[in-house]
Amino acid sequence: MSSEQKKLAVLIDADNSQPKIIEGLLDEIANYGVASVKRIYGDWTDTKLKGWKNILLEYGIHPMQQFAYTTGKNATDTAMIIDAMDLLYSDKFDGFCIVSSDSDFTRLASRLRESGLIVYGFGEKKTPKSFVSACDKFIFTENLRDDAISEIDNKNMKPKEVKENPKELSKEIRLLAILRNAVDDTSDFAGWSYLGSVGQKIANKIPEFDSRNYGFKKLVDLMESTNMFEFKKEDAGYKTKSVYVRCIRQRS
Repeated sequence: MSSEQKKLAVLIDADNSQPKIIEGLLDEIANYGVASVKRIYGDWTDTKLKGWKNILLEYGIHPMQQFAYTTGKNATDTAMIIDAMDLLYSDKFDGFCIVSSDSDFTRLASRLRESGLIVYGFGEKKTPKSFVSACDKFIFTENLRDDAISEIDNKNMKPKEVKENPKELSKEIRLLAILRNAVDDTSDFAGWSYLGSVGQKIANKIPEFDSRNYGFKKLVDLMESTNMFEFKKEDAGYKTKSVYVRCIRQRS
């Protein structure tokens, strides 16, 4: 099996992203491949982007200057799209990470996928469904902030869960159906399904699906909390284990 990592081009719309997501953003991207190119677009003469200026050097992100020539026209989006197409035709990348909550990038995401490249979208939960659906996977940036999973209580110095009371998953009928159907669709004759295949099946159907939306860091944690599935682990070589899941109702 090849250990070569995917080469990704990261394009950030500074006008529609927040600086405080950057560490979580790059950590998330590292799960999918190597950020070979990191560019951020905006009018850097605008004081509204001051927050970004202070962290670009630290994270090795190249700022791309785009003056706002006309009021009401987003020149930044146009510059990002042109650069994305140039990078596409260079044939040096396996995928793109588009960081924005703007629906203007819907067609770009579709065009990149038509060329056989994988597209990861990153944006706020207000991102239009059209852009979300155009990506192979879409991650909400609210889940990437340092305070998304926990925050520090200055008095007690203990992590404080953002969701003190986890959702009553038994009432999440659509979620339970999604999980169960993904397991059923990828299972073998005995009902067992490789967890990685389950996650990929869900992502193919619902790009914005993320266990963190329900207060869990990993898919396996979310599935365990439903009490609908059983799990087993098998050696996968080199001190690693593969996780398999089966619907409890299928137990023989």
